[in-house]
Amino acid sequence: MTMREITYREAIREAMSIEMRKDTSVFLMGEDVGVFGGVWGVSEGMLGEFGAERVRDTPITEAAIIGAGLGAAMVGMRPIVEIMFGDFLMCAGDQIVNQVAKARFMSGGKANVPLVIRVTTGAPGSAAAQHSQSPESWFMNVPGIKIVCPATPADAKGLLLTALRGQDPVMFYEHKMLYGESGAVPEEDFTVPFGQAAVVREGSDVTVIAVGIMVKKALEAAEALAKEGISLEVIDPRTLVPLDRETLIRSVAKTGRVVIAHEAHERGGPGAEIAAVLASDAVEYLDGPVLRVAARNVPLPYSPVLENYVLPDAADIIKAVRSFWAQKGA
Repeated sequence: MTMREITYREAIREAMSIEMRKDTSVFLMGEDVGVFGGVWGVSEGMLGEFGAERVRDTPITEAAIIGAGLGAAMVGMRPIVEIMFGDFLMCAGDQIVNQVAKARFMSGGKANVPLVIRVTTGAPGSAAAQHSQSPESWFMNVPGIKIVCPATPADAKGLLLTALRGQDPVMFYEHKMLYGESGAVPEEDFTVPFGQAAVVREGSDVTVIAVGIMVKKALEAAEALAKEGISLEVIDPRTLVPLDRETLIRSVAKTGRVVIAHEAHERGGPGAEIAAVLASDAVEYLDGPVLRVAARNVPLPYSPVLENYVLPDAADIIKAVRSFWAQKGA
């Protein structure tokens, strides 16, 4: 494949454009996605190529955006809807939980819902409590929805193309601080399968299972700890639903120690489900507790100093890893 460096936002735009050129039933709608090019710049230029019928600006109402996407999907279209801030998903909670997730099951399989919900997640820096949350786990308890968290530009493109070609609803979480990150991405059409974790870095001492932006921070921690002779294996689940249990268990069986890192709050975050899986299926391999590195259980502050205190970073991963060696018998 022909590789080149593009940004995370460009990779997402490229995936949407590829599919919209191939399939006229695919269209994009959301707040400011058209004339403005998206508040995060993801859909810049798409209005000019595809026109206002297929790149549609909507009112500021998440319930209407999701509801319209659901209706369009059920009558044969393949909508992509953009939710500017994941914090406001609950404004469309009934649409997502009781309609989008359940339509196929409650119709006896007669109604497909090929709806891709693109959602921004994470703290962009001093955006405060209502615009900085990481809601990936909010819908993990709801059967019928696939949940995707790409950490790199290449995965953003490949996973989005997979989402756009499926028959089920997908919540596609894009961290705001990753949009400007660059990486090698194939120019050609390619897909990344759901339910297949990536071993981002091989190691032997501790497994770090990192979600979204925490993959980058886990790699920073791995570089620092390598100088101390500690070898981290970094695993990116890529999709939380479906979850690649086998790769996670195989890594823990090799290292015997595990740290789970995500930017969502610790209580009830994605790491709680991953920890439960390991406690259930990998407990015989564990030489210590399952540790979680996550945001503290408080609303995200506006103050940069307080925000940095609440959010997890590479230093927190390093501290968690070192704690294994502080335990008796580690």
